[in-house]
Amino acid sequence: MTIAEAASALRARKISSRELTDESLQSIARENPKINAFITITEEAARARADAMDAELARGHDRGPLHGLPIAHKDLMMTRGVRTTAGSKMFADFVPREDAVVVRKLNDAGAVMVGKTGLHELAYGITSNNPHFGAVRNPWDTERIPGGSSGGSGAAVAAGLVFLATGTDTGGSIRIPSSFCGTAGLKPTYERVSRRGVIPLSLTLDHIGPMTRTVRDCAAAFQAMAEEPSGYVPTHEDIQGVRIGLPSNYYFDRLDAEVATAMRSVVQAAAALGARIVEIRVPDMDAINTVGRVLLLVEAVSNLGPYLARRADFGSDVLALLDQGRLISGAEYADAQRVRRLQIREFSKLWTEVDCIFTPATPTPAPKIGQTTIEIAGAAEDVRLASTRFMRAINVLGIPSLAMPCGFTRSGLPIGLQILAPPRQEDALWRIGAEIEDALALTRRSPQFVVSGP
Repeated sequence: MTIAEAASALRARKISSRELTDESLQSIARENPKINAFITITEEAARARADAMDAELARGHDRGPLHGLPIAHKDLMMTRGVRTTAGSKMFADFVPREDAVVVRKLNDAGAVMVGKTGLHELAYGITSNNPHFGAVRNPWDTERIPGGSSGGSGAAVAAGLVFLATGTDTGGSIRIPSSFCGTAGLKPTYERVSRRGVIPLSLTLDHIGPMTRTVRDCAAAFQAMAEEPSGYVPTHEDIQGVRIGLPSNYYFDRLDAEVATAMRSVVQAAAALGARIVEIRVPDMDAINTVGRVLLLVEAVSNLGPYLARRADFGSDVLALLDQGRLISGAEYADAQRVRRLQIREFSKLWTEVDCIFTPATPTPAPKIGQTTIEIAGAAEDVRLASTRFMRAINVLGIPSLAMPCGFTRSGLPIGLQILAPPRQEDALWRIGAEIEDALALTRRSPQFVVSGP
């Protein structure tokens, strides 16, 4: 059931928020032991909230399409009276006094929070293999990662446990789980969704966005979350004449064969819908990725520095990254910011040629839990670097990016498409993404849990 379908059923009195919430909580109780998507479940508060939302609708008070629908928040969003762990020992017992702005906005939209989702420790990684709260597992194959750092949100949405989950994206942490879990996820324009009240990792790279089953659901969620929302949610439009940029360099250099096949299919689908496919050359994306890594290493140390004396409370991978960040000088950080400004200007020239850009979201489908290297086109590549290769630069640029399903491997793993647009042009992503989604007709496909052992 989509957000629009659930909203229609609620208003037709075919179902209640309490029934939807009970169904969500029952699904979580049944499936969470398999995928470990949730750290905290707010069962009692969710049912009380659902009853209140039903009462409001009965009185004629309608808060919009999310009214009465069960959702989840990444456990990086501060939630008043509900612990916010950030997937870390340091915050295991932290109970905020106030909601994050994005939590408040979704509350105002009538959403019902059923819990807080798992993540890579402190949002600093791409696997969601958390040493303190356990590994989050991919619903399409529970031996594989859901991606990170918003892995719990991606897994919860893909498994149909909630209509919407919030995520954060510093170097791909919404889009990687969306690619690996077969969901729609938006990294919006920088600061288009408020970061206030979200435990930070990198202040100039962090983005907050929605993760949902479909593009139109993602659009509805974004309009509730955004600063200065347009209200646009696509119906059935067309992309006749839309100029879609297809990079001739970088993005197709090292790619899994099945991902490459899916990308060819999605480009053909767009052309069949009347879009113009324009070959482009992107700037030096490796250089922009390097800038992103330098910025993140330094800013993460700046944000987490007060806790570094508690070394035993960090997972080994996060601690190694923090130690690496301490070795970078202020001059190197300033140089990275200078190069960043130059690269933003260079990349922005592409928008005179095209309206959006299509790239693979990740070069491979989801790796296995514990896997550190992955083979791509006959060469071994680090899982973290490979998974962020097509995404990290987009955080440096600050432009909006939508990840969505564009196919499946022969073994049934999702394959993701990434669509890029100019700053503050999220509405273009919704329009184009929704038409592509309709053409591919993949959204009704659901994961069948694969569980090894007893």
